[in-house]
Amino acid sequence: MKIAILGAGAFGTALGGILADNGYDIDYYDPKFEKENLSQVINGAKYVVLCAPSGSVSYLLPYLPKNIPLVIATKGILSDMVFRDFSDYMIISGPGFAKDIKAAKETWFTITDDRLEKLFKTDYVFFDKTKDSKGVLMCGALKNVYAIQAGLLGLERESSAWQRFIRSVLMEMREVLEFNGASGDTVDLVCGVADLELTCGYPSRNFEFGDILRKNPKFKPEKTVEGFSALKRIRRNEIMIPDEALILKNIIRESETWG
Repeated sequence: MKIAILGAGAFGTALGGILADNGYDIDYYDPKFEKENLSQVINGAKYVVLCAPSGSVSYLLPYLPKNIPLVIATKGILSDMVFRDFSDYMIISGPGFAKDIKAAKETWFTITDDRLEKLFKTDYVFFDKTKDSKGVLMCGALKNVYAIQAGLLGLERESSAWQRFIRSVLMEMREVLEFNGASGDTVDLVCGVADLELTCGYPSRNFEFGDILRKNPKFKPEKTVEGFSALKRIRRNEIMIPDEALILKNIIRESETWG
């Protein structure tokens, strides 16, 4: 069975490695270099796995078939409304750096469809499950934003200040999810708490970006920083922010001066 993976970066190839080991025929598409080959990569695929940077998603979606199951592995998408034209989509999200997945270290994912367990199950990959697609997407985007703030504060992983920050953020994320019609309990899954903890420290690119900004507020990253991209979309009102979300409101306000 052929599976098309859109995004040939570290995470896309890590997921592709799992699928290839499970016996699936994998074809990659890289939106940076192979735009003319998209239809060829998708042709004959039984699943399309979206792993491209969130900034590329809006450009890709109009060219994707709406009747082939879409697996969303991209983090940084705030709303499931962008997939409303797709008849069948599901989400896989969770903690784990690509290098660790490629090294076959224990990895956990939150999934929104049982078919994903069949596709990605190995002796080192485990799952928790929910039907809250909106909440899983929001957790994947918001944790990157909060990781930038952790870097701006110069928080050291596992320090008492870091632990207080994580607790405060989890409470706030729960409020933001519920304010936008998602389930607050989704933050208790690995796509929430575990991914947040992983991202709020090195070697997370979002945490590193915040740490650099702390010293140089005009720094412009050369690579994609998903949390910065999510902040731009938040400022465009893609989600609603409750008044109580003071940490998020603060970083939204600060981000207007960056770069």
